[in-house]
Amino acid sequence: MGKRVGILALQGDFQAHARVLRELGAEAREVRLPAGLDGLDALIIPGGESTVMSLGIEREGLAGPLRELIAAGIPVLGTCAGMIMLDRAHLGILDIDAERNAFGRQLRSFEIDLDLLGLDGGPLHAVFIRAPWVREHGPGVEVLATVDGHPVAVRQGNAIAVAFHPELSGDTRLHQLLLSADGRS
Repeated sequence: MGKRVGILALQGDFQAHARVLRELGAEAREVRLPAGLDGLDALIIPGGESTVMSLGIEREGLAGPLRELIAAGIPVLGTCAGMIMLDRAHLGILDIDAERNAFGRQLRSFEIDLDLLGLDGGPLHAVFIRAPWVREHGPGVEVLATVDGHPVAVRQGNAIAVAFHPELSGDTRLHQLLLSADGRS
């Protein structure tokens, strides 16, 4: 069996991430409680509704264990609302301020091909649904892609956050990047 990847499964489309991970030979584990974080090789915080996710994280006592796991070096991918959850105002993992629904409400959802810094194979097809963007970031944050001048993909240390839904595009390169990342042993 491949790497064990936890997917925060409090709300959002965690099942689509699990399908992609299984296709890539990884073990996908739905995480709802702190004990679900044990033994993981990587973590995904999926899209969904950030307020509902925040309430679930608080209710289940996950904030501290998530911070500890990521601080220990485990690779993490935050997608859409996952980007928001990793920002300064939420889990404080990334030195960013994310703007919720930055591109507009549901009717303003769109798809675009993006060039992501450090991702080989040409543009990545990106699906934006009520997507955030990075309003502000610190000097240690690397911007990987922008749309209309706004950062929509960033990396800091072992954490990558994107404003779109890679699990919906059919392109598995971001998930492959997560699986190939060197985390803790």
